[in-house]
Amino acid sequence: MELRLSTSSASPVLRRQVSPLLHKQQVLGVSFASALKPGVALRFRPRRRLLHRPITCSVSPSTTEPSSEVKKKKTLVRRNDVRNIAIVAHVDHGKTTLVDSMLRQAKVFRDNQVMQERIMDSNDLERERGITILSKNTSITYKNTKVNIIDTPGHSDFGGEVERVLNMVDGVLLVVDSVEGPMPQTRFVLKKALEFGHAVVVVVNKIDRPSARPEFVVNSTFELFIELNATDEQCDFQAIYASGIKGKAGLTPDDLADDLGPLFEAIIRCVPGPNIEKDGALQMLATNIEYDEHKGRIAIGRLHAGALRKGMDVRVCTSEDSCRFARVSELFVYEKFYRVPADTVEAGDICAVCGIDDIQIGETIADKVHGKPLPTIKVEEPTVKMSFSETPPRFLVVRVSM
Repeated sequence: MELRLSTSSASPVLRRQVSPLLHKQQVLGVSFASALKPGVALRFRPRRRLLHRPITCSVSPSTTEPSSEVKKKKTLVRRNDVRNIAIVAHVDHGKTTLVDSMLRQAKVFRDNQVMQERIMDSNDLERERGITILSKNTSITYKNTKVNIIDTPGHSDFGGEVERVLNMVDGVLLVVDSVEGPMPQTRFVLKKALEFGHAVVVVVNKIDRPSARPEFVVNSTFELFIELNATDEQCDFQAIYASGIKGKAGLTPDDLADDLGPLFEAIIRCVPGPNIEKDGALQMLATNIEYDEHKGRIAIGRLHAGALRKGMDVRVCTSEDSCRFARVSELFVYEKFYRVPADTVEAGDICAVCGIDDIQIGETIADKVHGKPLPTIKVEEPTVKMSFSETPPRFLVVRVSM
């Protein structure tokens, strides 16, 4: 047998010529004459490289479009004038500072208005500790598209807050430090985002640091995608290089624009609009709860179907068999940095609902007649569980289970 390498084509092709004697031999009962034919070209596929080239977005019709079975049951349409995103990252990787620059460049504040740093960290404890503890909602408008932004905690102790928020959005901005790279909380939030099938835009932040190593960070993030069993479409994520404190971003680390325009464009291009059932019965999942001294409990969530109106009678459901009736007294949407009263909210937008005093996270605000509950929110079980109990004679027993 002889091997001949042909270089006439663009890629080398290895051709195998088999002698007549070899056709008569058998190995394990298989004849070479039937297994190999003379002149058959054997092509070798190149090994997949780990180096990531951020060209396309992590969105594909297979992951974002509803299946044919769902289409038969209900008609879903894509709302293109709204984007719902969450900013997720490890602690101290610059999420809140990046949101500050996005709000300033979107003209949320006046030019002569003096604003404090990390404006989203409005809680006293958050400002004292310098970290984000509670998720915050805001919105900006870019090229006639409303972008609802949710700033999430980066500390692992508040991971449940991030999991709940992911029920409201269609994509995430994964912020990674240009020096440290992916960290433990980066892995956790990315794993949850991939499980939801969300679009991911990777933002390599703090690119202006002297010790920045953007190529290493992007390749490490790409390897993390592979470790978390991301699809091929999800691995083709868009990488944006930014400096949150300077308010600059770009598609390459050496050529940053004077503003965050490339980041805004990536959000509009890579994050799909919400899939909604416009003419269906009202469905809204209460994802978060806030409290106001005058308005009481405020349910925050995204409308999945129908329309919600002020003064509307609704059904609040935990399951099919557990429902009660209530009335919406006030309705708010997020515009810029404030909650603005609204008379009607359409499906796909994020809103705040007042008037349901006993609303709980995970319950569905549905149509009074035809409404059905949405699947409840599932949060990963804690790693450490502690139970306190008292035994005679008044001894306090602490049980810790891992």
